[in-house]
Amino acid sequence: MATKIRLQRRGRKGYAFYSIVIADARAPRDGKFTEKIGTYNPNTNPATVDLNFDRALYWVEVGAQPTDTVRNILSREGVYLMKHLKGGVKKGAFDEAAAQKKFDAWKADKQKGLEKIAAEEAKAKKDVAAKELAQEKKVNEEIAKKVAEKKAAAEAAKAEEEAAKAAEEAAAEAPAEEAAPAAEAEAPTAE
Repeated sequence: MATKIRLQRRGRKGYAFYSIVIADARAPRDGKFTEKIGTYNPNTNPATVDLNFDRALYWVEVGAQPTDTVRNILSREGVYLMKHLKGGVKKGAFDEAAAQKKFDAWKADKQKGLEKIAAEEAKAKKDVAAKELAQEKKVNEEIAKKVAEKKAAAEAAKAEEEAAKAAEEAAAEAPAEEAAPAAEAEAPTAE
């Protein structure tokens, strides 16, 4: 029986989520499987992998053939590096402790790289948000300036209108006042 390590599709339409399974090579993609050794979610950035490392290493050592995608996943998780280091221990190149130390150093270096990438991505998002905020502030300032100009124009028009009304009222009162003394002046002469 040829054993394969493959992905089994899960999730909903447009949002694929995969289980990493051990299955007979003749079984269909989403069919019968022997063992589930992990999950793979390509929808996150970076892709999320939850893997039972010991079982994956066991199946690789006994000859299960992974698909291309699973091979890449196992390689990124360090399964093939550990297999290589265990081969070195069997040959006597170094002992188990040295192999584990090399693997831990590789894992720490990989984690630093992932953290650096995450920090750069967060910084890029923050910079983009700051640029958008600055642009929005600029647009808001322009809008506020236009509104202030409109208000000033409206107040000036209102002030002009009030001044015109006051001038009309003053002009209307002035002839009435001039006419009233003239009427008073004419009245005594008529007596």
